[in-house]
Amino acid sequence: MAIELGKEARKEAVASIERYFQENMEERIGNIAAGALLNFFLEEIGPVVFNKAVAEVQERLQMRLSEIDIEVHEDEFQYWRRQEKGRRK
Repeated sequence: MAIELGKEARKEAVASIERYFQENMEERIGNIAAGALLNFFLEEIGPVVFNKAVAEVQERLQMRLSEIDIEVHEDEFQYWRRQEKGRRK
């Protein structure tokens, strides 16, 4: 699954890369080069981040699923027990 950014997010990411180079590197990077670098990161490193996020979501969902039976559990065959409790009072 290819990781794609929306138009506005891509524009901001490219601007951020350009600013990073301007403030931290000895040479500037142009808009086209910054876009190419962004493409490289999305294709090469993006899947690692994406897969990690998916694994964390799966783990959280599994935890929630394991708690559902506690939250919505109903004891079975309770009619007669409730009837007997009502008679004792």
